[in-house]
Amino acid sequence: MTRVLLHICCGACAIEPVGWLRGQGYEVVGLFYNPNIHPLQEYLRRRLALAQVAERLALDVQYLDQEYAPQDFFRAVNGREEERCGPCYALRLKRTAAAARALGCEIFTTTLLYSKYQQHAAIAAHGVSLAAGGGPRFLYHDFRVSWKQGIEKSKAWGIYRQQYCGCLYSEFERYSKDLERCVSSGAATQAIGKDT
Repeated sequence: MTRVLLHICCGACAIEPVGWLRGQGYEVVGLFYNPNIHPLQEYLRRRLALAQVAERLALDVQYLDQEYAPQDFFRAVNGREEERCGPCYALRLKRTAAAARALGCEIFTTTLLYSKYQQHAAIAAHGVSLAAGGGPRFLYHDFRVSWKQGIEKSKAWGIYRQQYCGCLYSEFERYSKDLERCVSSGAATQAIGKDT
C-alpha cells in the first residue's frame, strides 16, 4: 500500500481528505507542522482538535511541537506581509516533503487543499516544485468538493473550528471590524480612560 504524508492545518480540515485518500487505497500518515498559527493558545486548540479527529479516524499523526517556532513564519513573510500566503505555503510544504522522505512516504499532500479560502494554484506550484528534485511526489487533489460534508461532520463530532486561517495577519483581518466598531462607538476611548 502506498503511504502518503498529509500535512494537516487543523482537525476539522483533516476529516474529508483522510477519507478520500483512504478511499483511493492510500495508507495515510498525518503531520501537524504549522509555525504560522498564532497565538500559542490557538495552536494548542487546533492541536487538540486534530488529536480528537485522529482518535476517531485511527490516524497516525506526527506532531512536530518541538518545531513550533512562530519566528520562522515571521522571518519567511517579513517584508511580504501582503503576499504572505506563498511564503507560508512554501515553509510548511518544504518541511512536509522532508518529513515524507524521512518517514518513507512516497507521496505528500496537504489539507490546505480542502479550504475554499486558500490559493490552490500557489499550493500546487510549491508542491510540484518540491517534488521536482526527486523524492516524494506531490499529490494535488481538490478536496473542496467535500467542503460541506466536512463542516457537517466536524460539527456533529464537536470538533473546534477556527475563525481565521492561523497567522496574526489573518486574525487581524478577521476581527478588524470589531476594532472599528469599538473605535467608532467610543468604547475603546472609554475603556482606556477607565484604566488610567
